[in-house]
Amino acid sequence: MTNTAQSPRLLVVGSVAIDWVITPHAEREQAVGGSATFCSMAASYFAGVRLVGVVGHDFPDQAITDLRAHGVDLQGLEVVPDGLTFRWKGRYHANMNARDTLDTQLNVFANFDPRLPAGYRDTPYLFLANIQPDLQLRVLEQVARPRLVGLDTMNLWIDVARPSLLRVLGKIDVLLVNEEEAMQLSGEHNLVKAARAVQRLGPHAVVVKRGEYGALLFHGDDMFAAPALPLEDVVDPTGAGDAFAGGFMGWLARTDDPHGEQLRTAMIYGSTLASFLVEGFSYDALGALDSSRIRARFERFSRLTDFRRAELR
Repeated sequence: MTNTAQSPRLLVVGSVAIDWVITPHAEREQAVGGSATFCSMAASYFAGVRLVGVVGHDFPDQAITDLRAHGVDLQGLEVVPDGLTFRWKGRYHANMNARDTLDTQLNVFANFDPRLPAGYRDTPYLFLANIQPDLQLRVLEQVARPRLVGLDTMNLWIDVARPSLLRVLGKIDVLLVNEEEAMQLSGEHNLVKAARAVQRLGPHAVVVKRGEYGALLFHGDDMFAAPALPLEDVVDPTGAGDAFAGGFMGWLARTDDPHGEQLRTAMIYGSTLASFLVEGFSYDALGALDSSRIRARFERFSRLTDFRRAELR
């Protein structure tokens, strides 16, 4: 595992933002955020990453430096010189599991039209982060058939853009959603039935993210549960799901084997990277990792579910 220069194997398309995060214990007004940012940073520990997004003139130079230092190719990051970056402000509740959105300013993201540089179009692994389904379809029209396409979405698109979302679901391999979104999309109130119904819409695999309760993988007839690591100090949960997606997609891009045991391993690496992210604001904790720390925490996850079968006597 390394974040030095590598042959790019993963293309990430999504938002790049500046967040104002308020928690019960601390606050940061200028926190770099966005789904593509967190996903790319996490994935960079496993594979070379190409990022497609848009920012304004106010996006911090240090964030550009940090992403490049992690080997993220930013040729696809558009900078609008007379515009402002997408901004989000939110306040977390005492338990850090729920939050209220206080302000959203789309700014240049409102006119985001993802255009892939020619050299990006044959990237073998593609992750379509949470953007409008029509934009996700537009990206798919610009790429040669990747080996694997992962996608994230949200309850808003399920409500207001369902026909477009259903079209894109028929063209992807893995869908990553939370529990509420899976039920909303499927119309089922049982999580297992919901995931199976979503699989019938197109994705071969469905990953249901459950926050502090871990994540579930539904792949074919198989099901796998990845735990969440109990942490003493959660500083900022913003972007945890995106970091999970980065670890998950990055590992699959690294191994080039999106099947069976590697899918299960990718789930644990996704949980591993997400657990680091929440220990700091923005990508502070995530960006300071090395391979030995990632492996050590991966082993901690392994021990959470390691057991010997008990025989009935």
